[in-house]
Formats: sequence, structure tokens, C-alpha cells
Amino acid sequence: MPADPTSPKLPDAGQRTAYRAQLLYFTGEPGRAGDNRASTTVWLSDGLLVVEGARIAQVGDYRSLASDLAPGTPVIDWRDKLITPGFIDTHIHYPQTDMIASPAPGLLPWLETYTFPTERRFEDPAYAADVARFFIDELLRCGTTSALVYCTVHPGSVDAFFTESAERNLRMVAGKVMMDRNCPEFLRDTAETGGRDSEMLIQRWHGQGRQLYALTPRFAPTSSEAQLGVCGELAQRYQDVFIQTHVAENLDEVKWVKELFPGHRSYLDIYDHYGLLRPRAVYGHCIWLDGHDRRRMQETGAVAAHCPTSNQFLGSGLFDFAAAEASHMPVTLATDVGGGSSFSMLQTMNEAHKVARLSGYHLNAERMFYQATEGAAQALGLGGQIGTLAAGAEADFVVLDPQATPLLARRTAQADSLEELLFALAMLGDDRAVAATFAAGRRVHQRGG
Repeated sequence: MPADPTSPKLPDAGQRTAYRAQLLYFTGEPGRAGDNRASTTVWLSDGLLVVEGARIAQVGDYRSLASDLAPGTPVIDWRDKLITPGFIDTHIHYPQTDMIASPAPGLLPWLETYTFPTERRFEDPAYAADVARFFIDELLRCGTTSALVYCTVHPGSVDAFFTESAERNLRMVAGKVMMDRNCPEFLRDTAETGGRDSEMLIQRWHGQGRQLYALTPRFAPTSSEAQLGVCGELAQRYQDVFIQTHVAENLDEVKWVKELFPGHRSYLDIYDHYGLLRPRAVYGHCIWLDGHDRRRMQETGAVAAHCPTSNQFLGSGLFDFAAAEASHMPVTLATDVGGGSSFSMLQTMNEAHKVARLSGYHLNAERMFYQATEGAAQALGLGGQIGTLAAGAEADFVVLDPQATPLLARRTAQADSLEELLFALAMLGDDRAVAATFAAGRRVHQRGG
């Protein structure tokens, strides 16, 4: 008999285990609705995912693989569930967890009133550890197994986050915020200390287990030219580390940046000037870019992290999917908590679809799931490791339940295609639709405990 998936006695980590379920992953970017390109979507209505240790050993149709399973291999029967790669959130602030859903008339006053005072609390290592623990619990509850995470200016906030992530063997990217001006004195570093602390943290954490480091200048207004120069030097010295920051989120911000950095063609051009446009450089928001900026992102391999719940919450503007597609700029999805209002990538897909529709663009469900999995992994230079169910990949995956709520169950029962099923999950799903989350082959969340 198949093992009971609701039992706490699932096989031990490291054991070879098979999961029978509907399986979904991608081998490339799906086309827009109506495209006639060959499908890059792998959809198995009765599939088998075989996990050995921390990696995926086999994936395929159940009828083809079941007879070859080694005797005694446990088979977890989830035929009424959908297994996808774990979600990848490409822009999120863990220190803002406790100030999510804080009211403000716009980005800049929101930072002054709520964000900076909250981030001050991360001077306390115990507080940082407590928030990191809750934050990661929340990610896993929503099916997110990897994220690009902003810490605070305090090196201890990075240590707290990576310590918690490493204990759970998660593939995470994070970094210490660098800011040496236009912020409260209690959150200010210098070009020298910001660079020194960042390099120390790179050496401590980058490539340690599944942890990866990101150079993190908060955004151009809070870094001097000297600090951006130091960041560029570190980016050149450590070319496999990530870079994360914000660009062109809000019109008031764009105006302020123009005053602070006269002589540059655009906001993005400032980062380009300091050598911060390159592969593994991820830019949050990217709303108020022009065609030249988008082409430059494409040319350098820099990545746009679209944060729809945050952009609507703060009234920042609508991301232009059509322009991004025309320039072939890599686009991923992100929650941006606490500017964003949900940790759920399903809810993020919901809002991304609406943002696209408001600008006359149809973002179909297959592409949204791609952007949150394989697309993000490829954009980050982590293709083949995460974001896929292909054999050899790290076994990070999420078990989605199409019957999680009465309304979702009623709608998915009538779905006539994969697109309808995925679209219903994106529009009607949230953390309740996540039955279980696995990282490196080990179950790290189960709905209901």
C-alpha cells in the first residue's frame, strides 16, 4: 500500500523515496497564449518523482518508472496533488516582516516612518534570530524554497538569517544592506565599513553549504559614490556573488536620484557606471525604465524582479510586460515583503496577472509558474540546480493541493486544461494550497503541522 501522505512518518531524509503525483516543470520559457512554439512545459498527469538523498534521481511517467523501482522503495501516493519545483522569490526583505501592512502615502515616507525604525531592532541578535526563524517558516509555508533576501545594515542580521537557513539546508541568497547617507545615523555605515563587512560576510557564508551571498547596496540614494565604487570593486573581485538593489520603483524616487547623481543618463546608468550590471545582478521593481535601460539589462544579463503586490500597495506604478518582452529583459517574480502584502508566490502571480492586464498584456499561467521556478533559476545562474524537477537537480519541490479550499476544489474540478488548472491555483490559491514543502529531499513544511 502507498504511504499515507498525511502521516508524520514519511521516509527518513537520505532514503530513496518515490512520489506519485501530477508533475509540472519546464525546460524553457513557455510562449504567450496562442503561440505555436514547441512546448517547453513538462506535464505528467500520473508521474513519478524519485528522490535519493538531497537530489532528484528520476522523473517520468508512473507506468514507465514504477516497474524499475528498487524493492522496498516507499511510494507516497499524491495522485490528487500537483508537484512543482519549489518557488523562487527574487526580492524580499526579511527585516520588514514585523512591519508588513503598514500604512503610508508612498515609498519614501513609508521608509522613514516604518522601515528604518523597524530595522534598528536588528542590533539585537536575539531579535534577528527570532524574525529569521519566523520569516523562513512563512516562506516554507507558502512553498518558497529559495529567495534573494535583504538583511539590515547590521552584519549580525546576516549571520542570524544564514544560520537559520543553513540549519534547514535551504538554498538561499542574502546580504547585508549597505547605506552610508540619506538614512538615520543608527542605520548608517561608511564606504569603508560597508565594504569591509560585506567582504567578511562573503568569506564567511558564500558557498558554505547551500548559502550564497549578495552584495546589497539598498538603493542609489542611500549610497555615496564612494560606497557604490567599493561595491563595484567587490563585484569584480567576487564575480560569482550576487548583487541586489532597487531601481526606478517610484517617480519621486527617480526624481530624487536625478538630483543626487547629475550627469547620468538614467537611474540604471548609475549602477552601470559602477560595474553593477552583470549576470546575477537582480534589480527590484524596474517600473520607470526606458527602452535603452531595458536593452542594457538584456545585454548585461541583469535581472528584473517584478513585485506586483508591493507596487500596487505603495502606488508605485505598473510594470510594463510588453516592453520587457520586446527588449528580452529577464523578468522574475517577487513578493518584496514588507512593501508587498503576501509571502505567497501564488498570490504574487494573481497580482502580476492583473498588473499585466491593466497595461493590455495577457500573462498566462504557464509563464507565471515558469517565472517563479525555472525562469528564476536560469536568470540567477542556478539552472539545473533549483527551479526544476529534472534528474540531478536539488530536490526542492512543493506539493500543491487543488482541493485546498471549497471554491478552489469546485473550480479545479471543472478545469479542462493544464492552463485552467494552473490559472485557478494562481487566482484562488494561497498558503492553504501548499500541502507540503521539501528542501534537499527533506520535508520542511506540512500543512497543519
